[in-house]
Amino acid sequence: MIGLKKAAIRGDIPADVQECIENFATFDAIESTNSYLLQVPAPGPGMMNVAATTNQTSGRGRQGKTWDAPAGSGLCLSVAYTFASHVRDLPALTLALGLAAREALQELGARDVQLKWPNDLMAGDGKLAGILTEVQEQTLDGATIVAGIGVNVDLGEDFLATSKKEWDRCAIDMKHVCESPPSAGRIAAKLVTRFRTAFRDYGAQGFAPLAAHWAKYDWLTGRTIQVRTANNDVTGVASGVADDGALLLQTVDEGERRITSGTIANVDAQAAGQ
Repeated sequence: MIGLKKAAIRGDIPADVQECIENFATFDAIESTNSYLLQVPAPGPGMMNVAATTNQTSGRGRQGKTWDAPAGSGLCLSVAYTFASHVRDLPALTLALGLAAREALQELGARDVQLKWPNDLMAGDGKLAGILTEVQEQTLDGATIVAGIGVNVDLGEDFLATSKKEWDRCAIDMKHVCESPPSAGRIAAKLVTRFRTAFRDYGAQGFAPLAAHWAKYDWLTGRTIQVRTANNDVTGVASGVADDGALLLQTVDEGERRITSGTIANVDAQAAGQ
């Protein structure tokens, strides 16, 4: 995969979005684009910092997980955004950004992309992309959030075959879900553009107006799943998300459970294959 060219990426970003970017950095290789943005000064209110690479050597996922992929096989992009006022339901921002990423990839030709609570984009039963959001600064008046996304662009047939041996590592890439796969640079430009709109709108209205739209692409709904929370593992049938982004789970013993933070530890194999 050809390395990212900052000028070309910026040339694909609309002028009004470019005006909101304070700093834009691309790297041939870097440990983590999220870590980089967490260490540089936060952007001003309503502004963004951007970092991107096709070779992230020590990327981080949720709860300390990693997602290993061959160098140059995907895009790693992080955007820092500063909200000018208090943000409600901040954990659900990840879901809103998932919707934005789905729309970006669909515009680039990706087919049948769905959303897996709380932070993955799926195509079929393979993971196409994952999102990690972290707080850089937070005050009573606002917050700076760093959102990172990794998109599989062309993983190679050997990696894809190996990944399918475990359900939670099963991967797919843009090469296999697009008739004409876009470059990593085009993906970066589209994601930056969509993320900027998502951040702005979320600051104004939160997640509630997006819940019904998110439900249209919910990969988990109707599947029997196990969710690992801080206190215990909960098993039930996924039944969507609430207006604040909580996962709704129908359990045998407790009826409906709201899960506000957790990891999908298992998905019923038969349901996942349907």
